[in-house]
Amino acid sequence: MVKTIATTILKMIGWQVSFSLPPRDKYVLVGAPHTSNWDFPLGLLAMWASGLRVSWVGKHTLFKVPLAPIMRALGGIPVDRRGSIGFTKKVIETFANRDQFVLAISPEGTRSLTKHWKGGFYHIALAAGVPIALGYIDYPRRQLGIERMFEPSGDIEADFKILEEYYQDKIGKRPEKQGPVRIRTVATKK
Repeated sequence: MVKTIATTILKMIGWQVSFSLPPRDKYVLVGAPHTSNWDFPLGLLAMWASGLRVSWVGKHTLFKVPLAPIMRALGGIPVDRRGSIGFTKKVIETFANRDQFVLAISPEGTRSLTKHWKGGFYHIALAAGVPIALGYIDYPRRQLGIERMFEPSGDIEADFKILEEYYQDKIGKRPEKQGPVRIRTVATKK
């Protein structure tokens, strides 16, 4: 019933969902670009419409009363970005201990303009031995979905070229807040 309702709502508001669902039970799902609060409800509708059960990462401040139980019920996992090393280890252990686990992460880490993506999603996938699925939202085309997956090679720069190429034509609701798809390097640590 949830699947039917979500599909109907998306059709009513003019959005298309394109899911080439990966034949895997465990993976990290990148969600990009992330430039608007609308990305979250649209993404949830798309997940429900596809029947995909996803856990997602959000800043810990979203998980305060009264929203905390709702956010957790929707699959949310709070992360305090001031000290995420313990979080990364916990997520890697979750991948090891579950038969099925899909973790959605927005690598920009914010809706504001950034100079680079955060690499946590990549390091989690690599350490957990799971692939990275490329999820997108494209406002001009009114389309969202997952159409590609790859195994991280350990060569983060080469793998980020794959990501950059894939996301080059995906446009967020607020394009002026959409930064480049690149990993933080010594040159961008300013």
